[in-house]
Amino acid sequence: MFWLAIHFPALPLEIYSRGGAAPEPLAVIEKQGNRSRVKVCNEAASERGVRAGMPGAAAQTLVTNLVVRVRDLAAEQESLEGLASWAGGFTPAVSLQPPEGLLIEIGSCLRLHRGFKNLIAQMSSGLNEMGYSASLACAPTPHAAWLLALAGKEVAIRDPAKLEKFLGALSVRWLSQPQDTLDSLEMLGAHTLGDCLRFPRAGMARRFGQGLLDEVDRTLGRLPESPEFFVPPPSFQRRLELPSLVHEAEALLFASRRLLLELEGYLNLRQAGVHEFELVCHHEDVPDTVVKVGFAQPTRAFDRMLLLLRETLGRTRLAAPVHTIRLQSSLIQTIELSNLDLFQDSAETGDANLLLERLRIRLGKEAVFSIAPATDHRPELAWRPCDAGDAIKSPGKLQRPLWLLPVPRPCQRDRLELQSGPERIESGWWDGMDVARDYYVAQGRNGSRLWVFRDHSSGGWFVHGLFA
Repeated sequence: MFWLAIHFPALPLEIYSRGGAAPEPLAVIEKQGNRSRVKVCNEAASERGVRAGMPGAAAQTLVTNLVVRVRDLAAEQESLEGLASWAGGFTPAVSLQPPEGLLIEIGSCLRLHRGFKNLIAQMSSGLNEMGYSASLACAPTPHAAWLLALAGKEVAIRDPAKLEKFLGALSVRWLSQPQDTLDSLEMLGAHTLGDCLRFPRAGMARRFGQGLLDEVDRTLGRLPESPEFFVPPPSFQRRLELPSLVHEAEALLFASRRLLLELEGYLNLRQAGVHEFELVCHHEDVPDTVVKVGFAQPTRAFDRMLLLLRETLGRTRLAAPVHTIRLQSSLIQTIELSNLDLFQDSAETGDANLLLERLRIRLGKEAVFSIAPATDHRPELAWRPCDAGDAIKSPGKLQRPLWLLPVPRPCQRDRLELQSGPERIESGWWDGMDVARDYYVAQGRNGSRLWVFRDHSSGGWFVHGLFA
């Protein structure tokens, strides 16, 4: 097996900053009892002297316009699950490594993604597009990959025999051991993992417990390790706080794009598509603005979702500035995979569903519809509107014109050449709109094919439709 570990060192900061550009100094503090210390800060704060581990009060004194946010572990966990869903688009073997990482088994999917370099390039590009900074490392065991990523060693070790050599230089501070154990190891002169390996195992177990030896053995592959793989939730919901208030709907597209990338990965993992998703815009003192984007058929194509969201936002007016957005969808349906054309000789020239979706956005959903047969013999009542794209049952082999006139128009019998008929229609006596007609297919003097009838009550002739 071949494992990829992804460590997100700035995740506590990026849950606040990735919604847009944040030029002002920003720091995330972590409360420890009555005190607070800086967990991480952005580049603008770092340039002014703010450092991780600095007391929060000292950082605010040093930088007067420093924006301070409290670390939100729940939001970090939500982001980590969103990242796991996105990574599931590459392989379903994804495991959470809270609070700031993922473990991914990639050995089984390298051929699918055309090799190791191409896969890492795709994942790195995707993380960057979503606004995350990360350290990536690969190794034959999951814990070895994780320790390398924690230490910022972006290497790929394929040969298990070389694992001990690479890991020997890592500081013991990266081990998942109690602080007292790490301090004691350094007091004994064991500053690296290689130093620990030179100590007698029996003595190490007596002094520090079996847990330390077990972690070292898992790292080197001497003990089996089977991380629990992530299972995506039945519906999608992701929230993103914006770094500043947004007043125009179109300006939300940048942050929404990052959430759509996570939605695409989630749908790839589920092998599913969405019929509709909602972008909920949260305001301070007024009800939320809900932007709905629907599709003629389930889709998980990122470009399609982004295109329709862009058009919808362009026609949306916000009631108030937006401070947070939430992307959600519960209308998720499994998509059956289809085979691609080996020679790319497809006869398709366009996407009718995309045209329908864009027309609905521009004209309104009620203005774009199909027609289907209704249970009535009277031609003017024999159809009903239905959703565009719905499967329509054919009315049979009856000859019916493509264009039915709103109101039948009188005509002269001697100007018509009857070609077929009659077809008698008598109906509607129960609702006061009864008809008694004999219908014919006729040809006019100009060569047009007409659908005409003779009315029994008046004896007059009328044109009711035109054939194509």
